[in-house]
Amino acid sequence: MIEELLPHSVVTVEAYGEEDAGALVLYPEEAAVVAQAVDKRRREFAAVRVCARRAMEKLGVPPQPLVPGDRGAPRWPEGLAGSMTHCDGYCAAALVRATALASLGIDAEPNEPLPDGVLAAVSLPGEAQRVRRLSYERPDIRWDRLLFSAKESVYKAWFPLTGKWLEFTEADIDLFADADGGPGGGFSATLLVPGPLVGGRRIGVFEGRWTVERGLVATAVALPHT
Repeated sequence: MIEELLPHSVVTVEAYGEEDAGALVLYPEEAAVVAQAVDKRRREFAAVRVCARRAMEKLGVPPQPLVPGDRGAPRWPEGLAGSMTHCDGYCAAALVRATALASLGIDAEPNEPLPDGVLAAVSLPGEAQRVRRLSYERPDIRWDRLLFSAKESVYKAWFPLTGKWLEFTEADIDLFADADGGPGGGFSATLLVPGPLVGGRRIGVFEGRWTVERGLVATAVALPHT
C-alpha cells in the first residue's frame, strides 16, 4: 500500500495484523524506551522496527537500533532517510538513501471519522470547507481522517530538515482525487511558515500522494533534492 505512493528509490516493508511475538525483538537501548509502556505500545514499537530493519536489509545496510530522538523521531543510520507508521492492525517503514531524496514521510490511519472536535482543532477554515465538499462527492472516503494523515506525513518529512515542530495549522493542504475515480490521489501542502532549505533553496510546498485500501487511509511525502 505504501510502496505505490513513493518513488522506486524508496524501499518499503509493511505488515498487516499481529506480528509473531517471537519476531518482535528489540535492542536493549530500544527496549529501555518502552520498558514502562503498556503491552500494546511495546508491540507496536517493536513491530514497526522489525519492518524498518527488514527495509535496511533490502538496502544492504546492517540492521541496527532505532532509538527515538527529538519529539520521538527515529534516529536513522548515517546516509539514510526514512519514516515509520503504525495503527491498529498495520505498520510500515519506508527507507531511502539520503543521496536519492532529501526527506520522506509516511502515515496510515483507519478509514474512519476523526473523533468529535478533532477536525476543527487540526484544520484551517479552507481545509475544513474542502473536506466537506469532498465528503459529499466521495462519501466512501473519510476525508477528515485523510487530511489528518496528510498533515502527519508532511510533519514527518519536515522535521528531519528543520528540527522544529510544525503546527497543524501551519500547512494548508489541498487534497484531490485521481481523475480515473480510483481509490487514490494526491495533495499539495503549502507551508505557512518559512520552509526548509534544501540544496540552498527554500521549499514552500510539499507534494504527496494518498490511497485508501483495506480499511485504511495512507499518505506519503517524498521530497526530492533541488
